[in-house]
Amino acid sequence: MGTTILVMFAVLFLVGFPVATAILIPSIFYIVVKDLPLDLLAQRMQYSLDSYTLCAVPLFILVGNLMNSSGITARIFHFADVLTGRFPGGLAQVNIFSSLVFSGMSGAALADVGGLGQIEIKAMKEKGFTVPYSAAVTVASATVGPIFPPSIPLVIYGAAAGVSIVKLLVGGIGPALLAVVAMMILTAVLAKKRNFPRADRWPTFGEVFRAFLPAFPALMTPVLLVVGMLTGIFTPTEASALTVGYVLLISKFVYRELTWKSLPGALYETIKSTCCVLIIVAAAAIFGWILAAEQIPQVFSHWFTSISKDPLVLLLLLNLLLFVVGMFLDSTTAILLFVPIIVPPMVQAGVDPVHLGLVFVFNIMCGLITPPMGLSLFMVSKVGQIPIKDVVREVTPYYVPLGVTLLLITYVPQIVLWIPNQLIK
Repeated sequence: MGTTILVMFAVLFLVGFPVATAILIPSIFYIVVKDLPLDLLAQRMQYSLDSYTLCAVPLFILVGNLMNSSGITARIFHFADVLTGRFPGGLAQVNIFSSLVFSGMSGAALADVGGLGQIEIKAMKEKGFTVPYSAAVTVASATVGPIFPPSIPLVIYGAAAGVSIVKLLVGGIGPALLAVVAMMILTAVLAKKRNFPRADRWPTFGEVFRAFLPAFPALMTPVLLVVGMLTGIFTPTEASALTVGYVLLISKFVYRELTWKSLPGALYETIKSTCCVLIIVAAAAIFGWILAAEQIPQVFSHWFTSISKDPLVLLLLLNLLLFVVGMFLDSTTAILLFVPIIVPPMVQAGVDPVHLGLVFVFNIMCGLITPPMGLSLFMVSKVGQIPIKDVVREVTPYYVPLGVTLLLITYVPQIVLWIPNQLIK
């Protein structure tokens, strides 16, 4: 029966059913066939949402929407432009650097694409870059959002795997910086080859300082989060609420661009995004319970460890599996469906669960820019109003630095674990 519902889910998903529906139909079928009370469906779904940790999800989504409504993204982009615009690649480098800074407040790849994407693509087009390449840099650099604190996927992973969310968030700093450096190096190489435009001169100290001052309150957001969590002043969930309050304050009293008219729009977008995420969370909970009842995780664990007990080999197999999964499933669905199956045998084989979390999430983020179902590709195609095939053609070179980063964080665990081990005892 476990195999049957897995096949049903795959078929329904591939023929075009929404993810939540493709999960729920096999679940209802199982409950009916097993003559279980239908109340079980509602009970398991409601229980999965009764989670203090998951409160962070809508709050971090709200942060990204508030920033889009209050002009913070434009100030971040301007600061990045002044600071890095002279590097080979010009605004392409600015794009990558901006994604790192913005991700420290939005915590989501799609928020980065939707929030900064329109600004970045328009600015690059005006400087002489092609729209497909501008969109490709935007979508590739957005992969750092979900591995740099704060991170919605890492929060969901931590809740699903029972792992310290603070360690996961802090552990993402090293991989995010590594990915940014790797992409900036490739961009510099492409700039030399294609003769990309860049700023006419290096900025003076005064110009950097004047661009930094307006961006400083926004740049302090991830610093406050990390320091507060490391010192134990607040939990990650409390940090998400604090971030909302902080962004509201600086938007209203520092930048003075957030109005009562724009606030309902930000709240409405947050409600829509949160509903999408939490419906999947609830549906995946009953699906996961059924898989557990049918002992699918135990079967997979036995099969997985029968191939090899070497953690290096298992990590290679995991990367191959997640690469395929990431092509089709969004990050929330992939995490909720596969964490209960994959994490136990990997931890049993000796893989640190924090290290595993970053490998897992970064792999899924790479799937967001991988055809045929990469959600970031669809988002940037809509933002830039260009065909997806044109974006895919230009984003292909960026698979190299992202792939190198994935291999390094997979086989050099200290890239992930060094900062958490130094700061969290």
